[in-house]
Amino acid sequence: MSSPVNRVEIVQQRLRDCLAGESGIVAGRRRSADERLTEATGLTAGAAVEIFEDQLMSRLLDVAAREMKRLNQGYYTISSAGHENNAIIGSLLRLDDPCFLHYRAGGMMMARSRKLPEVDPVLDTLLSFAASKDDPIAGGRHKVWGSRPLWVPPQTSTIASHLPKAAGLAFALRLARRTGVATDLADDSIIACSFGDASANHATALAGINSALYTIRRGGTCPILFICEDNGIGISVDTPLDWISDSWSNRPHLKYIRAAGEMDEVWSAVAGAIEYCREHRSPVFLHLATTRLWGHAGTDVETTYRTLAEIEAAETRDPLLVNARWLIRTGAATAADLRGMMDRLQERIDVAMQIAMARPKLTSVAEITGPLAPYDESKVRSKRPAPAEATARGRIFENILPEEATAPPKRTMAAHINAALTDEMLCRPEMIIFGEDVARKGGVYNVTTGLQKRFGIARVFDTLLDETTILGTAQGAAMAGLLPVPEIQYLAYLHNAIDQLRGEACSLSFFSAGQFVNPMVVRIQGLAYQKGFGGHFHNDNSIGALREIPGLLLATPSRGDDAARLLRGMIATAKACGRVGVIVEPIALYHEKDLYADGDGLWLSDYPAPTENDPMILPGEVGVSSEESRELLIISYANGYRLALRAARRLAEDYGRQVRVLDLRWLNPLPFEAIRQHAAECERVLVVDECRATGGGIADAVIAGLVESGDDRPHLSVRAVDSYVPLAAAANLVLVTEDQIVQAALKILSL
Repeated sequence: MSSPVNRVEIVQQRLRDCLAGESGIVAGRRRSADERLTEATGLTAGAAVEIFEDQLMSRLLDVAAREMKRLNQGYYTISSAGHENNAIIGSLLRLDDPCFLHYRAGGMMMARSRKLPEVDPVLDTLLSFAASKDDPIAGGRHKVWGSRPLWVPPQTSTIASHLPKAAGLAFALRLARRTGVATDLADDSIIACSFGDASANHATALAGINSALYTIRRGGTCPILFICEDNGIGISVDTPLDWISDSWSNRPHLKYIRAAGEMDEVWSAVAGAIEYCREHRSPVFLHLATTRLWGHAGTDVETTYRTLAEIEAAETRDPLLVNARWLIRTGAATAADLRGMMDRLQERIDVAMQIAMARPKLTSVAEITGPLAPYDESKVRSKRPAPAEATARGRIFENILPEEATAPPKRTMAAHINAALTDEMLCRPEMIIFGEDVARKGGVYNVTTGLQKRFGIARVFDTLLDETTILGTAQGAAMAGLLPVPEIQYLAYLHNAIDQLRGEACSLSFFSAGQFVNPMVVRIQGLAYQKGFGGHFHNDNSIGALREIPGLLLATPSRGDDAARLLRGMIATAKACGRVGVIVEPIALYHEKDLYADGDGLWLSDYPAPTENDPMILPGEVGVSSEESRELLIISYANGYRLALRAARRLAEDYGRQVRVLDLRWLNPLPFEAIRQHAAECERVLVVDECRATGGGIADAVIAGLVESGDDRPHLSVRAVDSYVPLAAAANLVLVTEDQIVQAALKILSL
């Protein structure tokens, strides 16, 4: 059987034979560049030849990728061979039509690059194959199709996980205009999003398309061109015949258009799809017929799952071969013209390949991680907007300012978060709040009560019940210039959609070298201690899946005044540094009033009104009680901090032992500088981690960080049981308790 490399040579030789005149095709009358090739379309001879050149450029770059791999100088061989008709889409879209492209988009990128002469798609692509740090989009971090000048955010998506954010951007276009946010996109811009037929089955693809249709059903606009490039196979699994058309051709609120046949027929279908999307501001499903040549990737041995006859049948559908014959037959070009074009492009690529292979690679951790988690405290502070004027605050709070309220004079965490969101919305006109039940209902725990009434339906709105859509909308809105603060109703439900944070939102800056960012702050209601109510899905006590996401900021407050300042600090950091942040708000502490005894009101606090000098809580800044205590340092957060304070009082009153309690506040990155400082001032360290013992929380990382820094004092931890949280009093058997903290403290104090 022939090897994949030989199939490349066979396909290329067949094209060369055609262009050498061996195909038996006789050229017709030669057309002028501006002459239409058929009466039914606006495709001219000149435009058709340019498209073919872009397709040929993409094909020869795919061949170069395999040659670079052979030389051990290239690191990517997933090709666009057989998909080159997507260049027609690239030629018809405008540069202010943002494109979210999957990995077989070579032809489309070549055609889009033609619109901006200063972009060199040949060298740029070869630099990405070579993983050179001179690659203008990813800086050698990965091979991605992307370009800031061409408005193509890079995608890591291999499973269509970019569709929700593409739909989110389409939804946010009108929203940005309504809120007065400046954007470089025109009023009639549309969003293009490409994916494969196999990926169309993925949950994230279905979520993205569903959210677009839902938007239209609710009376909104969502001008997105969903481009399904159907080659009939996903790696080795065939797509059933007519599966895509049967699945998507009769969906309400979705215009279905199939693009297949000769170049002018594909052109006509694509032009119609773009025109409909632009005019009607609604989703279009463009079903582009393609074929896949040379397997899934360079390492794929296609003959293990396809017969030689099947492979050869696919090769007869090679779009370059089909299009070359059509160009010659219609008189748009001669075989000699196209042969000369191929020779010139090959020479250009050969030269550029040598340049790309000689360019420098990433050689340090600092270079690699530079755009992953940028943080500049001075920038955060200087770019924080001034607080709203007193008259505006008085009006929005109906003349009862939260810091001056007399009934009661101190308030709960829920009230403080509501007030802080209000103040941030007042001074940040680009900020929007959305999620399940956050608008009319005001949230399940009334945390967002009144916000829609204060700021209107354009800035505070309910979404459909789908966490993937919520986080996709946030990413799209952020790329439109808005500052999204979405809410995920419960921590357990985040796991349905966490790849939208892990694989998409937090990777955008990394894979674009900071050229694209999607700043946002995700509010998540979570953690346990709800007195036996709710069970696992409402008492999820694991943050491990969040802590492992590179570049993600993660914080959780324990007190109401801290919650307000943390929220301000997180929002300011997200905006100034382009960061993605998550605040896990402890549900059990939303309406908690007491600390030591029922009715003592010691867990209520005054609202820290926003002033020029009022400090935000920024990354690395911790809270601490009893700094003079040196016998034992208890490190905790959220519910654990409150429990630790209660335990510390018992230790003082019953045993005469003095305890310092540290509130971490920031769980990713952990505030190690502050941890080491306070640990150095105390004799022993106890970590109280309310999350599950194995990978669920922070205890292991805190103790490891101390030990690895040379700290030789005794360390101990108290952690929750590795179990889901049951109902009723049984919950207390798996959660960290005050008694456990006291006993652990006495144990370590005896060492």
